[in-house]
This record gives sequence, C-alpha cells and structure tokens, in this order.
Amino acid sequence: MFKSHSIKFKTQAKEPVEHRLVNICMTELCKNTGFADSQNLVQRDLVFLCDRIESKTGVIISLSTIKRLLNGQFSRLPQIATLDAIAVTAGYQNWQQFKISKNLEVHQNGKGNNEKSASPAPGGAKTFNARVLWWAVPVSLVAVCLGVMMTSRKPALAGVDKARFSARKVTGNDIPNTVVFSFNVDSVAADSFFIQQSWDKNRRVRVFKHNYTLTDIYYEPGYHVAKLIANDKIIKTFDVSIPTDRWVFYAKEGTAKGLPKYIGADVARGPSLKLTKGDLEKSRIDIQKENVYVNAYFPSRIESSSDNFVLRFRIKVDELKNEPCPFLMSEVFCQRQFIYFTSTLKGCTSELACQFGENELNGKTTDLSALGSNVRTWQNVEFRVQDKNATISINGTKVFSAVYHRSCGLITGIGFISNGLCEVDSLAMETIEGKEIY
Repeated sequence: MFKSHSIKFKTQAKEPVEHRLVNICMTELCKNTGFADSQNLVQRDLVFLCDRIESKTGVIISLSTIKRLLNGQFSRLPQIATLDAIAVTAGYQNWQQFKISKNLEVHQNGKGNNEKSASPAPGGAKTFNARVLWWAVPVSLVAVCLGVMMTSRKPALAGVDKARFSARKVTGNDIPNTVVFSFNVDSVAADSFFIQQSWDKNRRVRVFKHNYTLTDIYYEPGYHVAKLIANDKIIKTFDVSIPTDRWVFYAKEGTAKGLPKYIGADVARGPSLKLTKGDLEKSRIDIQKENVYVNAYFPSRIESSSDNFVLRFRIKVDELKNEPCPFLMSEVFCQRQFIYFTSTLKGCTSELACQFGENELNGKTTDLSALGSNVRTWQNVEFRVQDKNATISINGTKVFSAVYHRSCGLITGIGFISNGLCEVDSLAMETIEGKEIY
C-alpha cells in the first residue's frame, strides 16, 4: 500500500511543476506583449496573442490552444514546437533555455520544498546542507536537460523542400473570386496539412496527401498571402492579388470576422467619396447591427513602395446611430504586414490601435491619446512614411510618430473603415519625391 501510494504521489507532484512552468512562460509572454493581467483577456486580446506568436516564430497556435495554455487546461505537456514558440515570444531562445533559466532562478533564490533546511543546524548539519546544495544544482540541470531531450523527441518536419504550392484566379477583378490552389505535400513528413487563404485563421481548410487541388473563395478584395501549413508550421506561401480598379463598399460584423455584405453606391454622383443610408437600405444592410463599413480601392498595377509615401485626405464620420465612440481607421494596404492608424473622440482613445509594419500599438498599453480628434467633423489628415518612419498630422499639427524596421513591400491599396459612414471629399497620394500614386 505504501509503495503504491508513494508512486502515485510522485506522479502528481511532477505535473504541477510542468504546468507551473507553462503558466510562468505565458504570464511573461503576456507582459512582453503589453497585457499585464493574463487572466482577464478578451477575445480580441487572444487573437492578438496568436498573431504575435505567428509573426515572431512562424508557428500558428489556435485560439483554443492559447486559452488552454493560459488556463493550464492540458493533461499532457504541449508539443515542443508550441513550447518553443511561446518561449521565443516571451523573450527566450527556446523552451530549453526558458526551463534552465527558471530552474536556476529557483536555486539562486533558495526556493524549494526544503526551505527550512536553509536555517543553521547544530553540529555538522550546516556543512552537510552546503554539500547537498553544491551537487544538487548541476544534478538538477542535467535532469532538466534530459527532460527537454525527452520532450523533443518528436521528429521535425522532413521533406519540406519538396512541397509545391501555387494558385490562380478564376476571374479577373471580380468579387467574390474563386481561386484554384495547386499543392503537393506527398513528400512531407507531418501529421496534418492546411491551406490558409490569408492572415485570417478562420479561412483555413484541411488538405491531405495524394490530393493536389483545392478551390476556395475570396470574398474581399486585397493582396493576400496564402499559406501552406504542415502541422503548425508555415512551409510555403503564395501571393494572391484580388484587385478592383475602383472603389468598393461593404459592411462586416467586425474587421476580423464575418463575410462582407456588398453595398452598391454611385461614387460619381458628387465631389466626395461617401455612402448614404439610402445606399444601405437598397443593399439590405441592417444599420442596427454592430457593423463596420469599409471603403476600399485596390489597383491592378502595383509599383510604389509602402516605406515611402505621403497620403493626404479630408474626412469625417457620419453616424448611423448614437455611437458613444465613433471611430475611423485609415489604412494603406501593403504586400507584407499592415500600415494603419485609428482615430476617435479624445475620451475614447483607450480603444485605439495602430500598426506600422511589425510595430503594433494598442491603446490599452500605449498612450495613443494624441490620435484622438472629433471625427464627427471634418479632419484634415496627412499620413507620411519616409524610410520606415511614420508620422501622422491632423489639422496641420503633427500628433504622432512611430518607426518600423522590416519593409512592408509595395502599396496595394487604400482603405477607410468606420462604425459609421466615412465621407472623404479630397484624397491624394504621392511618393516622397512627389510622383503621383493616386
């Protein structure tokens, strides 16, 4: 009885240690990402964490997995690729280095199950404890390394260089637009395969060996980077351009979810770019829903760098209902990453966000109050990027600047998004040298 109980006790004691290490790592990851409280994250915060992990490591972690990691809801230690991904995003080289550093901290701080032994004992006990600590640290390090080696035995992906991935559109500049993906993963050693048509993880479809074609629909225009995924690793990408060569309008349940509901509008009816309630009614858009409204333009011809441009426009938001925090989002669409900023009333700036290449800023953890303005009235905006240095001026005053380091590629389009209807009565875009872009 005693022997059986002893074995059971050891098994139970081991699991909480591993769980605690994952919890510590996730807490540090959240803090590094700007979330001080890892236990009270909302859905969009979790999406942000998934995107940050993917951008840092190329490893895709689902929302359900990130929730389990944060809440410790797993019976077995996650795959080493997942552990490496969260450790790298938290600021370590890999999971092994994270485990070793945490084990050293425990010993250096004198923590453990036998803290009472640190007190001086009569006779030779003090010398005995010093000797125990002298050899306990290296033995523990060896144990940690062996543990990491055991969890790392899952074979790495093989045959990735033999994978094939391409795509072609069925129509020209129409939306929706079916795209035919051609792929071959027969030589890749992995448990599962997926094709994801863009950054949106909801647009991911599982594919299998000995199948070579998948068709999927792009409901929104833009420049998309399709991904071929093996297990949770991106192994191939292919650029898919869905241009419009005209302004298009649609409503969505949110910027990152839902299918678009297209809005017919005659932009030639006046000097400004705008939608009306009549346009929404004709297109059967329910204005009582929490929609965002998108005005977007994507040219077929792409030739100007997103790292050097000047965009000037005059804009306001016409509210559809009594919104406490009307907002507008101005975006320059790019081949890689995102370049955008949002503006709202001064009292609502906690809800703002902006991104310039890899530099993502959240109004919860960054003071973005300078981007606050009365978006209900006309605002003159200049959005300038020069050598990856972004500056934003509102009504002739420079209010914000930020820097990024990785090129976003070429400019692929312009867009305005709001929870109301954006009205733009002047818009011009040019290179830093003064060459007209739009």
